[in-house]
Amino acid sequence: MSRTRRRLLVAAVAATLTAGIALAPSSTAAEPAAVGDKVVGYFAQWGVYARDYHVKNIDTSGSAAKLTHINYAFGNVTNGRCAIGDSYADYEKAYTAEQSVDGVADTWDQPLRGNFNQLRELKAKHPHLKVIWSFGGWSWSGGFGQAARNPAAFAESCHALVEDPRWADVFDGIDIDWEYPNACGLTCDTSGPDAFKNLIGALRDRFGGNALITAATTADGSAGGKIDAADYAGAVPDLDWLMPMTYDFFGAFTPQGPTAPHSPLTAYDGIPQQGFSTADAIAKFKSKGVPASKLLLGVGFYGRGWSGVSQSAPGGSATGAAPGTYEQGIEDYKVLKNTCPPTGTVGGTSYSFCGGNWWSYDTPQTIAGKKRWAAEQGLGGSFFWELSGDTGNGELITALGS
Repeated sequence: MSRTRRRLLVAAVAATLTAGIALAPSSTAAEPAAVGDKVVGYFAQWGVYARDYHVKNIDTSGSAAKLTHINYAFGNVTNGRCAIGDSYADYEKAYTAEQSVDGVADTWDQPLRGNFNQLRELKAKHPHLKVIWSFGGWSWSGGFGQAARNPAAFAESCHALVEDPRWADVFDGIDIDWEYPNACGLTCDTSGPDAFKNLIGALRDRFGGNALITAATTADGSAGGKIDAADYAGAVPDLDWLMPMTYDFFGAFTPQGPTAPHSPLTAYDGIPQQGFSTADAIAKFKSKGVPASKLLLGVGFYGRGWSGVSQSAPGGSATGAAPGTYEQGIEDYKVLKNTCPPTGTVGGTSYSFCGGNWWSYDTPQTIAGKKRWAAEQGLGGSFFWELSGDTGNGELITALGS
């Protein structure tokens, strides 16, 4: 089926869904899980260093059995091409028998080691799992602008890398984490509103209809915000699903506050910025014709916090970022649940106030509420950043996958 015909078909499906008539999903992209059933978790390649979180932990925590997909973060985007992000973590690091998923030590001469081989072993143990290689992210999105100038060449480079014979069996597709097309993230992009759509279209043309092609996107639902800056709906015919990053709305990147939950489900009285909530982001995407079944609910497995705060209620002033284990102003759920338990809830998520530090983060209880909301909205499932933030027995993913 041609891309033009595909896009006309999906446009017709979206229009019919808007009228309230449910149709079968388009056959142009692979659909490995039923609508509403997807549970997608990011695995951060750098977790094997200071965090000491390895692919084996996905198995021993019970998370592998609850996941449908793992997004491996990140591949780099540089010189307009897909590139390896960290060769040591990706495919060189040797694992001992104790560290390995299958209990067998790597040898010096085996063709593939590192995370990629561990993911292969994990898939062998959990055959239902699909693994998608994510490219870009906050730090490596600057290369997408150059890639957008020659989408076909970019797609060719990505296909060659993802389908490299050394690890072609590990990956089931590609995820694009462009932060943000035609807008500003770590750097600003001026490639135009069609660049994202054209890039995704080129990937679909090169990877074909059976590969998974997904995208993590902005969740800025404000008027004239980042969702409005690019034609995300135009890319939907070539995408299996979109993942609006409905977290990091607020945080100590504004050091003086006001304190506000970084991942509110809904707006609330006093929210610092209208349009900065999960509900607003999903509503904005739907209004542009993105089917609910191709949108996933985003959850953070971490909190964001401020220090020098004098009130427990949201909206207080602060003096800077709260201390964090790996980065100021950020801490894993597995730590915060013990060091600063929830004080209350606002906007469908929790917050806590301890010794002048103010944190917001999701708990099993607030995740259950978000999941009910996602089901009511007809969303295609959920995704989260990232696996190492959960407890050793997978409290958060259990709430998300139950």
